[in-house]
Amino acid sequence: MTAVLIVDDEKNLRDGLSEAVRDLGYEALVAASGREALTIAATNTPGAVLLDLRMPDMDGLQVLTRLRAAADGANVPVAIITAYATAANTIEAMRLGAFDHLTKPIGREDLASLLARMIRPGATKLPAACPPDADDSLIGSSPAMREVQKTIGLVADSDATVLITGETGTGKEVVARTIHRVGARGSGPFMALNCAAIPPDLLESELFGHVKGAFTGAIIERKGAFREASGGTLFLDEIGDMDLAMQAKILRAIQERVVTPVGGKPQKVDVRIVAATHRDLEQWVKQGRFREDLFYRLNVVPIELQPLRQRVPDILPLAEHFLAIASSPKKQLSDEAGERLTGYAWPGNVRELRNAMERVAVMCRSDIVAASDLDFLTVSAANTQENGVDDGHLSSAVENLERRLIAEALTESKGNRAEAARRLGIHRQLLHAKAEKYGLGKRKSPD
Repeated sequence: MTAVLIVDDEKNLRDGLSEAVRDLGYEALVAASGREALTIAATNTPGAVLLDLRMPDMDGLQVLTRLRAAADGANVPVAIITAYATAANTIEAMRLGAFDHLTKPIGREDLASLLARMIRPGATKLPAACPPDADDSLIGSSPAMREVQKTIGLVADSDATVLITGETGTGKEVVARTIHRVGARGSGPFMALNCAAIPPDLLESELFGHVKGAFTGAIIERKGAFREASGGTLFLDEIGDMDLAMQAKILRAIQERVVTPVGGKPQKVDVRIVAATHRDLEQWVKQGRFREDLFYRLNVVPIELQPLRQRVPDILPLAEHFLAIASSPKKQLSDEAGERLTGYAWPGNVRELRNAMERVAVMCRSDIVAASDLDFLTVSAANTQENGVDDGHLSSAVENLERRLIAEALTESKGNRAEAARRLGIHRQLLHAKAEKYGLGKRKSPD
C-alpha cells in the first residue's frame, strides 16, 4: 500500500486529511512539524507528500528544499496545501520542485484527483532548488492567475522560449519580467523591445545592431537588442505586428542563436526569448500574415493571460494594491466602491484599473473612496457594451450584464442581499450564488 505523508501543524486538518487518504486506499503517515516530516521521510520513503506552508519550526518551502536535497526524497512528489497562497510562494514552490500548489480547504474529489496524479509510475525528475525571492509582483488568486504563476515557476530556470498572449493591458510584460527575475538568468540583463512601435526599416538595426558606416546616419556601431540582452532575456512585445520579411530573420536568430548586424558578420548570442502579442497568431497564420514556422518556434511554452473581466476575484486585491501605491496618506475602498469595481467590465484590463486608482488617489479628498468617486466608470461601462468588448460571445455578454446589474442592486440596497434580490426579482439564494461567482459583496458581513 502506498504511503502518503501528511505534514500540518493543525491537528484537525491533519486528522481530516488522514481519514480521507485512508478512505481513498492509501496508508497515511502524519507529521506535526517540518522536522518530524523529514525524520519520517528519511526512514519511510512516502509515495507522496501533502505539505502545509506555514509551520512554526520550519516552513513548507524549507521542508521541500530539504526533501529535494535528500537522496531518498529527491523524486517524491510534494504538493503544497496552504490557506495563504500568494504569487511569490506559488512561483517559488513550483520552482523548488512542488508537484502542485493548492489552497485550503481541499475537497475529497480534488484530493483523490491530486493523489491519482501524484502517485503513478514513471514520474519525471523534479527541478532543482533555487533561492527564494520575496517580491510578489503578480497579484491575483483567481484560478487563471494561479495557473500562470505555476507555469512561471516551472519554466523560469529553463531557456525555453515563452509566448505570452492576452488582451492589451493584461500584464504581459509583468509576466515576462517575472520569468526573468526569478529564473536562472535573473542576474543578467532584461531587454524589452516593442516591435509595433519601431518602423520596419529601423527594426532590423534595433534587433541585430549595425556596424559603423553601414548606412547613412550610422556614425557609431550599435550592438542591438539581441547582443545587449546576452546572458539574460530578450522580451519581444507585440511580435505579431512584425512584417513577414523581419519574421524570417527573427526565425533564424531564434533557431540558431546567431545574429547578423547590418553591414557586419554573423555573431553568436546567448539569450532567452520571451515574446508577447495581443493578436490571435493561429488565425494570422491561416491568413498568411504570420509565418507558421515562427509561430511554432515561439509557442514552445504558451502562457495565456485572461482579461480582467474573466478573473473577478483579482480585481479588489489589485485595486487595493494600486491605491496603496498611489495615495499618501493611504486611502481605502468602501464596500460600495468595491462592488462598483467588481461590477465593471474593465476593457483596458489591469492597466485601466491602475490608471483608475491613480485618478481616485488624486481626485478623492476623503480617506474612504465612495462609489460616487468611481462614477467615471459608469460611462465607460456603457461604452464597453456598445463597443462589444465581449468579442461577440453571448455568454460573456450575459455574464457582464448580470454582474453589472447585481453590483448595482447591491450598491442601491447598501449591501442588503435580501433587498437586492427583491429588486432583481430573483430568489435570495440565487443572488447569493451569483454574488459569490462574480466576487461581489464579499467584504460584507452576512445579512
